[in-house]
Amino acid sequence: MKYTQSVGEKSTVKLSITFTEEEWKNAISKAYLKTRGKYTVPGFRKGKAPQPVLENYYGKGLFFEEALNLLYSEHYYAILEKEKANFTAVGEPEVSVEDMTDGKGVTLGAVVPVKPEVKIDAYTGLKIKKYEYNVNDADVDAEVKKLLERDANEVEVTGRASKNGDKVNIDFSGSVDGEKFAGGTAEDYDLVLGSGSFIPGFEEQVEGMKIGESKDITVRFPDDYQSDNLKGKDAVFAIKLNKISEKQLPELTDEYVQSHAGAESVEEYKNKTREKLLKQAENRSRDETENSIVEEISKHATAEIPDAMVESEIDRMVQDFSYRLMYQGIKLEDYLKYLGQSMKDFRAQFVSQAQPRVLQQLVIEKIIKNEKITATEKEVDAKIAEQAKSVEKTAEEYKKTIDPRQLDYIRNDIVITKMFDYLKANNELYTDGKTEKPAAKKPAAKSAAKPATEKTAATKTTAAKSTAAKSTATKTAAKKPAAKKD
Repeated sequence: MKYTQSVGEKSTVKLSITFTEEEWKNAISKAYLKTRGKYTVPGFRKGKAPQPVLENYYGKGLFFEEALNLLYSEHYYAILEKEKANFTAVGEPEVSVEDMTDGKGVTLGAVVPVKPEVKIDAYTGLKIKKYEYNVNDADVDAEVKKLLERDANEVEVTGRASKNGDKVNIDFSGSVDGEKFAGGTAEDYDLVLGSGSFIPGFEEQVEGMKIGESKDITVRFPDDYQSDNLKGKDAVFAIKLNKISEKQLPELTDEYVQSHAGAESVEEYKNKTREKLLKQAENRSRDETENSIVEEISKHATAEIPDAMVESEIDRMVQDFSYRLMYQGIKLEDYLKYLGQSMKDFRAQFVSQAQPRVLQQLVIEKIIKNEKITATEKEVDAKIAEQAKSVEKTAEEYKKTIDPRQLDYIRNDIVITKMFDYLKANNELYTDGKTEKPAAKKPAAKSAAKPATEKTAATKTTAAKSTAAKSTATKTAAKKPAAKKD
């Protein structure tokens, strides 16, 4: 077997793989042994007919497709491994037969989508927005209210109009240009006003309605609404309000928090709640600042991204969306039926988001490579010891429970953290008109790793960050395509 490679269009590599006549004949013989049980010939038991008999009965090319698949699976991945220093496959190749001449063997062509080279004009010395979130008394009170609402009693009310926070039971029927649309009609529907469950303007116009009242309201579907036939359009909903319910909260006392929140007093519970919210605010500030950094640097970056990488990112986004629906007890298939939308159209909605997310992944990898950022064994051991302490184990005990994937995650988390430490130190971060000047520039590889618990690391929300670790080994296990003859 011999092969040549050449650069193709839009981040692809063209492989031309040539097999000798002997290799081709051997592949056909293997294909015969593998598939002969499928065929019957008069005079022979099933699977017992010799190869020449089967080829004469069914046609000379009977085993060609399976033989091509065998050659592909036996050699394609070996070529990728051999060429890993030159390119990284990021999707399934388009395989075709370039030549199949008697006495000369066969030549397969494979157009392989590969990870593109990204060019970054600048990733230091930029002015980048920094996000900061604080916690006030109202935030603590809102969290306390959530605790009380878990034990709230729902009571039906009469004699007043509906207000924000009420649960109302309504009948509604929506139409656009006088025509009803799928999913726009329901009876005895329970809706919490102020929950944001419906499109903007809907719940606000239901507020103030009284039991038994009917009225028409007009709303506008957002321009980015998931259904193409509704986005940006005005709709009229005929509403009838059937009943109103409100929550009656229990009294917040020391006895209540002792039995429901594990605190000795209301004051202690509020202090613990404030500490929790401050930690969440700190994480949110960090995550959104790091999002901001990657987004700003990506404005200064270009890459010829192959469609395969965009499709893979869309796969992840659709899967994440599906998981969120599952938490609500809804299947994605049912959700799409409700919207009257095909999976193809649903996936198309993610294209505009997937493209920049892929670019951000490539930007992160490029910076890590440029700055030679790595995780030392000392740093890995420190992170393991930290995680071990959180579960009350020794580092030695905890290390025995870690599988290679978790170790990879720890290393990648350290690398990503060090990269952001470097970028924060070498760019100007501003908030509310104030700018933090960058510290003296220093190699990222020497930057100290910021301590982070396993839980904290898992909450890093930057889309690019969450997949950057995975993309350090982006060898797509492409499923074996049947080679097609041009």
